[in-house]
Amino acid sequence: MHWFSRVGDNPDEDTGLWMVEPDRDAADGSPQYAVIHLDTVLRAAHLIGVYGSDILPKDLSATDSLDAFLSFYVNKFIDNNAFLIAY
Repeated sequence: MHWFSRVGDNPDEDTGLWMVEPDRDAADGSPQYAVIHLDTVLRAAHLIGVYGSDILPKDLSATDSLDAFLSFYVNKFIDNNAFLIAY
């Protein structure tokens, strides 16, 4: 499990989506991970990288996206259940 924290107290004004950023260790800045029991997972989240006005490299792989972006939008429009939880 890769831990994330909410950015701000309200959804983004432009998109209406909540923003999150990876939690980092205070000592060395490394991402915080944990092994959790599957029974504690409510549902998976669909994250969209916040890339700003920069053009993304063509060779950027989806498997590298958690390392490539500093923050993410939580996509509440992926399905009805996600919308109800993230609303």
